[in-house]
Parts: sequence; structure tokens; C-alpha cells
Amino acid sequence: MAQDDPRPGKTAKRATINDVARVAEVSKKTVSRVINQSPFVRQDTRERVNAVIKALGFTPDPQARGLAFRRSFLIGLIYDNPSPTYVVNMQQGVLDALKGSGLELVVHPCNRNSPTLLEDIRGFVERQRLYGVIMPPSVSEDEAVIALLRELDCPYVRIASVALDEPASMVVTNDGIGAAEAANHLADLGHRRIGLVRGPDLFRSSAVRSKGFLDALSARGIPLASEYDFKGAYTFESGVEAGHALLSLAHPPSAIFTLNDDMAIGIMQAARERGLELPRDLSIVGFDDLPMAARVWPNLTSVRLPIRDMGRMAAEKLLAPMRGVDAAQLKQPEVRPALVVRKSAIPAA
Repeated sequence: MAQDDPRPGKTAKRATINDVARVAEVSKKTVSRVINQSPFVRQDTRERVNAVIKALGFTPDPQARGLAFRRSFLIGLIYDNPSPTYVVNMQQGVLDALKGSGLELVVHPCNRNSPTLLEDIRGFVERQRLYGVIMPPSVSEDEAVIALLRELDCPYVRIASVALDEPASMVVTNDGIGAAEAANHLADLGHRRIGLVRGPDLFRSSAVRSKGFLDALSARGIPLASEYDFKGAYTFESGVEAGHALLSLAHPPSAIFTLNDDMAIGIMQAARERGLELPRDLSIVGFDDLPMAARVWPNLTSVRLPIRDMGRMAAEKLLAPMRGVDAAQLKQPEVRPALVVRKSAIPAA
């Protein structure tokens, strides 16, 4: 029986993928990725493996290659966010980066309060054989999810208001800076009775935005009365509820800052239901600057987060290996929020 000798020019059995891996000094998984034209292989490694494949005359099994292809080239977007507009904008940014890459996007909504959260995410990653995962808040802030992805050896990028991981795995949005701008804007307009509508405790962004806002007010000598501090849910409905609660006070606030635009528009709804004229009777400032902010009336003053760009930046970090770039070396600037002044906030009466 002939011995297994895959060297060129020798009489041997048909070369296998194991032979290629051994001669190229890479793993079998890396050879498989090269065969299936995976973007997640460094260019020098790809060239070395292809040279060995040619030298050994290795021919991949077309059926096996087809199966591998159908299970590959997928980027997952895992999210638990109550704002559909935020999620759509994030998807658009990811898709911008994936154009021409051969990769496709699959989305996976989840509930961080679910007892089966980790089991569900494990099933999603394993079924789809994902190349990588992008996570906006608040999933990005869940360390148990991160530990699971590391266990599964699944590359990921987290989008969060503060740095939670290595630079190669992070897009940092610095939400506190934007919230401080909102506070200073309202103070400059002469408002002193200012309301705050927070987000859910599960979102780190709620704590970061609240702190940035309150610290800036404190620096201006403006305290936030406890009755003006309301916990919302990042939804339109919770904004309506907050609006009625704050505007029913004996001395209602003259201005309200909400930690996302959905709640700000809910405040507008509540104010109109109570017969108030906007912005004469109430100034409102939101956060995120979603497209609807420029479409409601009065046009909403809001802290702009470039959500589409954030999705694109996260996807580009996952794509870095296919371009022979170390994601940790990417010099992309961190996201810096900026206040967009429109018509919904005016000087205090």
C-alpha cells in the first residue's frame, strides 16, 4: 500500500485538507476558510495556503465546499433596543460596510431579561456559523454575552457609550459629552426648572447620559428637583406617561431633556393633549437625532449620534482581517455626539 506522501512529484494518495494544513503550517480551519474565500484570512496566509494547494494538487470536495459556503459569510446583529428607527439606521450602516465584501447581514432581536438569553444567542451563532457579531446597546453591555461569544470563538464588536473592551472590539460613543451639551444649551436659554426623563436601568447609556447632563447642570449651579426626575423606557409611550406626570405638577418644568428622541416625541404628544403650545409653553430636547427629529413640529432639538456611521464603523472592524489590517490598529476616531439646535427649545419666559 502506497504511503501518504503529499510532497510534489512523489507517488502518493490524493492530498487531503489535513495535508495542506500540515505543509502550510496552519490549522485545518484556516485551510477551509481559504478554500471558501473567507474574508477573515490574512493575505499572506491566503497566498501561502493557495501555493500549497496548487503544489499538492489538492481539489476540494465540491459538495463539502458548497455546504460550508451556505453556512458562512454571515455577520449577525444582535440587539435589544425598543427604538425601531435606531435599529434600522444601525442596519443600514452595517450594510454600507458589507457592500462588495461577499458578507451578508442577519439580525437577531432578543430580550436581555429572558432566562433563555444566552441559550438563544448560542443557538443563533452556532446555527448560522457566524463570522462575527455586532452588538449595539444594551446587548453590548452584557458581560455574560461577551463571555459566551469568547467561548464560541466568535469575533465581535461592541457599540457602547463608554469603553468596555479592547479597541479592536469597540466603537465608543461618548454619550456623556452630548448630554452635557444639552444641559448647557438649556441653561444658556435661561431655564432653571428642568425635567429629566431617563432610560431603562438595563441600558448603561441611561446612566452615562444622565450623569453627563446632571454634572453639567451642577456646574452651572442648577439643581434638578427630585420631582422633575422621571424614569422612562426609551419608548414613545413612556414619553407620553412622563409628559403627563411632569406637566401635572403644581410647578411644572419649563424644559425637559429626554434621553432619546422617541420619549421626546411622546412628551410633545402629552403636552398637546394638555392644551400646551410648543415651544412657547415647554422646551424639549432629545437624544440620538433620529430622522423623525427633523420631521416633527416643532422640529426637535436633539443630541446627534451618527447611528448609521456607528454601524458602519463596527462592521469595518469585523472586516479588517480580510483586508490584512489589524483591527486594533485602526485609527478611526471615537464617535463624538453634537447638539443639533432646531425649534423645540427656546428661551425661558
